[in-house]
Parts: sequence; C-alpha cells; structure tokens
Amino acid sequence: MRIACVGGGPAGLYFALALKLREPRHDITVFERSAPGVARGWAVSLWDDLLEKLYSTDPESAREIEQASFVWDKMVVDVQGEQLVHAGGRGYGMGRQRLLEILARRALAAGVHIEFEHEVTASSQLPECDLIVASDGVNSRIRNETSGFQTDVRLGTNKYIWLGTDKIFEVFTRHFVHTDSGWLWSGAHAYGANTSAERSSFTVECQAETWAGLGFDKMPHEDCLALLEKIFERPLDGHQLIGQTSGETNAQWLNFRTVTNKHWHDGKTVLAGDAAHTAHFSIGSGTKLAIEDAIALADKLQRHGEVKPALEAYERERQPALTGPQIAAHLSAQWLENVDRYIGLKPRQFATLLHRRRSPLLPYLPPRLGYWLYPTSREIPGLGRLGKRAVRRVIKAYSRLRVVR
Repeated sequence: MRIACVGGGPAGLYFALALKLREPRHDITVFERSAPGVARGWAVSLWDDLLEKLYSTDPESAREIEQASFVWDKMVVDVQGEQLVHAGGRGYGMGRQRLLEILARRALAAGVHIEFEHEVTASSQLPECDLIVASDGVNSRIRNETSGFQTDVRLGTNKYIWLGTDKIFEVFTRHFVHTDSGWLWSGAHAYGANTSAERSSFTVECQAETWAGLGFDKMPHEDCLALLEKIFERPLDGHQLIGQTSGETNAQWLNFRTVTNKHWHDGKTVLAGDAAHTAHFSIGSGTKLAIEDAIALADKLQRHGEVKPALEAYERERQPALTGPQIAAHLSAQWLENVDRYIGLKPRQFATLLHRRRSPLLPYLPPRLGYWLYPTSREIPGLGRLGKRAVRRVIKAYSRLRVVR
C-alpha cells in the first residue's frame, strides 16, 4: 500500500515505523511541517506498561528511549511549603524533541520517507495513496475537512501554560502557591538521561479568575515569565523559567481542549493520537495513548491486509480502550477546576484527595467525608477494617442520595 501520514509526532512516526517493520513493501511517507530537530513542547511522560509495548514492537528504539529517559518513582505534593510524598509508579521523563529524533532516525533506517518542512493543510495536497493517517494533532486540518468523524471539542475552564526550567525536579512534584488573586499550581518533572537530568518541564495551571486577576490576560510574554518566577520563587530556588521550545515560539496560555470523535475513520482517512482524542495533561497519558494507537493501527493493517476491515477493527479496539483514560482525565480536570473546594483542607488531607482525584464519588461528597474514602490507621487512629467498611457504606449511600436529588 501507499500510505501518507500527516504529522510527524509520536503517533505518526511510531505508526510508520511499526508498520514498515511488519511489512517492508509498504510505501510510507510522513509529512511534517517543522524542520528536523524542532519540536513544540518540553517533556513527555512514559510508564512501564508502555515501555514493555515498545520493546515488543521495536527493541532497538525502545532501548534508546529508555536510555534517554530520566526515571522517578515518587510524587510530591507541595502546599505552601509543606511537602507530602506519595509512592508512584515507575515514570520516565524525556524531552519531546529527543523522542521525535529517535523515532525519526529509526523510521528512516527502516525505509520510511519523511518530508520535513512540508505542511499539509488539505488531503488534496497529498499524492495518490491508499490510506491517509491524520496524526496532525488536536487542531487536525485533515480531520476538520469533513463532518464524517463527528468531532466534539470541549474547552476546559482553567488556564494553563507549558514551560521549561533549568531547575531539576528529580521526582514528579506539584506545587500549590497562594496569591491575592487565588491559587496557582505547577506540575514539574525532570527529563534527560537515565542518570543525569538535563532540564525539567514546568506546567502552570490556575482558574480563569486568578489568571485575569494577576493580569496575565494583558501581560507581555517576558513579564509573564518574570511574574511566574516570582510566584514560584521558593520551589524554583532562584532558577529561571524558559518560555520557548526549539521551535522558537513563545509559550501561550491555553484552555485545554478535550477532543472526541464518534468515528475514527472516514473512507480512506483514519485518525490517530490527538487528532482522534485528547486526555487532560494532569494524568500524563497523551504520548502513551498516541503510541498505543499507532501500534494497534499497524497491527490491524498487517492482519487484515485491506484498508476497510483494518480500519473498522482498529476503531472497535481503540475507542473502548480510550473510555477509561478519558473518564479519568475528565475527573482529574474537573477536580482541578474546583480546587477551591478542597484547598482549605489540611495539607495531608488535600494531598490525599489530589492523589485520588479520579474517583467519581468525590464531586458528590463533602471534602472531609471524601477524605475518609481512603483512611489509614495512622490518619484515623482506631479505625479498623470494619470501621472502614462502615465509612464506605455511608459514602455510597450519601452519593446515591446526592445523585437522586
């Protein structure tokens, strides 16, 4: 088959590599608007389960990715200087640019054609092909050409900005800082080689009222960075924030866009990665889900041999697989959009509910009662197994009552 991939992000590049390794006779071209070595964004997060899939698909690139990643296994919540540590899964932080370099080099070696600095704004600009993979991101122009995908885009209410810093955060850390206009919080983790980090990603989020109250809606980019450095002076410890990626484009304040599609394929065009779906960045699964799309699509094309049944099988597999992550992402984003509801708790209680923010019960429970969902003998002395069961029964009954009302 002749296949055109529009967009050279993780989804497009990994699909092209995975399918070319399965069937070298396919003619696959990736069209990427940026120059080689240019990437929008800072770090990406990977997890053990994804790394296993990478090794199963292509051990050579998997080894490079693992060696180019900085590893952490803890998460820290810092509320006004009080730090609480949670054990977390094994996480890998690596630069987005480095990931794309590894995948592009490996794809080229496997025989994939990559046309850098070739922007495709419409499918009519593509050469004749049997399959078009729209992996061109959340604002996919290929997807938006037709209403056949039945795309739905919903804007979150919070504002966020994705930055970098030369401060090394060796564990994943969330900092919550209070200002006269409200709370801001950051998510920070290091990325780089396994034994020595290079930089950290630093994402700042806040409610829209706080953003406007601090003047970010009218502030020049340089002043915005200076004010954020002052607000996060203690966690940054004198280090600077960096507002430009390798693409030399200033970072912008955004509202997160949750993308869903009723259909993932239309004719010979199929969606992958952010063009097909997004999940709020607070659950750290965007790259994972994009690469899982790529692996599944390559697998279905190899098994079925023909485009139509392969795309139908791909949609049947991936749409249900996204239900859980998208629900978790929605609950996580919703919790953060209502952070004022929880921030008055004691730091340990707040950190516990932040860690459990994907629970569908929390929006229906008073915050302190919600905290009891996850009691420990240390936090509530004398509460044994029977006591915990009783608490959970009360919570269940309460949540049912609230839903009925």
